[in-house]
Amino acid sequence: MAYVNPSGEFTRDQRYIATRITADGRDGYPVEPGRYRLVVSRACPWANRSIIVRRLLGLEDVLSMGVCGPTHDERSWTFDLDPGGRDPVLGIERLQEAFLARFPDYDKGITVPAIVDVPTGKVVTNDFAQITVDLSVEWAKHHRAGAPQLYPAALRDEIDSVNEVVFKDVNNGVYRAGFAGSQEAYSTAYARLFERLDWLSARLEGQRYLVGDTITEADVRLFTTLVRFDAVYHGHFKCNRQKLSEMPVLWAYARDLFQTPGFGDTIDFGHIKRHYYEVHRDINPTGIVPDGPDLSGWLTPHGREALGGRPFGDGTPPGPPQPGEAVARA
Repeated sequence: MAYVNPSGEFTRDQRYIATRITADGRDGYPVEPGRYRLVVSRACPWANRSIIVRRLLGLEDVLSMGVCGPTHDERSWTFDLDPGGRDPVLGIERLQEAFLARFPDYDKGITVPAIVDVPTGKVVTNDFAQITVDLSVEWAKHHRAGAPQLYPAALRDEIDSVNEVVFKDVNNGVYRAGFAGSQEAYSTAYARLFERLDWLSARLEGQRYLVGDTITEADVRLFTTLVRFDAVYHGHFKCNRQKLSEMPVLWAYARDLFQTPGFGDTIDFGHIKRHYYEVHRDINPTGIVPDGPDLSGWLTPHGREALGGRPFGDGTPPGPPQPGEAVARA
């Protein structure tokens, strides 16, 4: 399976299933506790967003979660972590089965995160950007007591503006560098990435969070790229002007979030490294997964408390991960 675009610039296929699960059910899928299953892989940064948001908002009891293994083939993600290789709720071996159940001729990417309608076994949506926003807005009735406002109405325009440039230059920017098929395309992506990281460093030097004084959707989206930077993007994707740990402001910001309940406790560095180094064989033909880097620095003091801010606003941190959802630490 090839990922590099031999003609030059990598372009992400963004043809996602736009169906939404809403409070009023206007797309035919109303919010209902226990009806849907969020399918993720801890390796994937796009899926990691939904894992974090679900946990911060306390939706575990109303939206179950199926976890795929860290690798996949051309046919899609598999439930190889589960007994018998089948998801215990959906009863399927591959996420592909849920997509084909709804769209028998489906010809687009079978991606995580995806939300599946349990009674029918059919995928509802894999629109990762909309999924987390809807968890904040449409599922509000089912949030835990003390859940933070990750997408507050008064800040939505600013959050959307920040998210747009971060997606183009950072979230997707690392892929544009890593999957470039020409020197020119790579160099362009590399320059855009680090110009944006410098912009983010300047923005975060005097404020604890990206928008306002609390954690928002914008922080979740940036974090899932930063947490993978040194482990994968710096070497595997050739984003090597500096490691994250050599960018003082962003390194402290990322550690602050990592040490915040709901962020670092969703991260499985083993899965992350296995996915990129084993799956992208056109970049790493041997499939060898590096032993490094040393990841112990994520738990060192960050000093960001001095900037003030209230991580959860008027709310409270989430409790510990539910049984069966905790990430094993090496």
